[in-house]
Amino acid sequence: MPSRTYDRSVSTLRNIILVIAAPLILAAAGLTHPSGLSRSTAEHWADMHIMLLPVFPLLAVGLLVPLWRRPGRDLAGFATVVAWVGSFVYAAFYTGLDAVAGIGAGTAVEHAAAGASPGPLKRPLYDVGEALGQAGAYALICAVVATAVALFPRHGARILPGIAVLLVSGWSFVDSHIFWPRGVWTMLGFALGFTLLAWAAPSPKAQRFASTATERAHR
Repeated sequence: MPSRTYDRSVSTLRNIILVIAAPLILAAAGLTHPSGLSRSTAEHWADMHIMLLPVFPLLAVGLLVPLWRRPGRDLAGFATVVAWVGSFVYAAFYTGLDAVAGIGAGTAVEHAAAGASPGPLKRPLYDVGEALGQAGAYALICAVVATAVALFPRHGARILPGIAVLLVSGWSFVDSHIFWPRGVWTMLGFALGFTLLAWAAPSPKAQRFASTATERAHR
């Protein structure tokens, strides 16, 4: 039984590392994110968003890990599929924000003609990027709600603290991006929420370890 308990702990720890990697990277990046886009910050602005292009979609891993099982033909199974779809929509649309308002706007301002005002160059890109980012953030919030519906029948009320932290973080994410200070705290909130959720809803493999250990203990 000690071996099974150890295996379960290792599996849970591995899952926690998986789910917090992206939000912690984004929080660290937010500490150096320029507060505004100007000619002097344009290169940093564009380069940062190029490097973060593959990281933003990985925020959804925090929901996919506890849902990593074949969905059943019940409400929990339907909610699992909804959470998957919401995570995909988030990844697609928030990548659009990163590309348009991050890489596109930064590149446009960096290579603008000398003396040109950056406002007319970046404002249309900001507007499009903001719309894409908000759509992605709202999709992520919907995915969190669907995850709660999917996990509650199996894990009960112990998932609620993590879900609550994720909902608050998701709402803040709608307009905070990763800008310091609120955006950084938002990413740290995601890391905390995903940790609580991974602890409350261990992977199916970890659950099998625990179930087997319990059965052997009662023989």
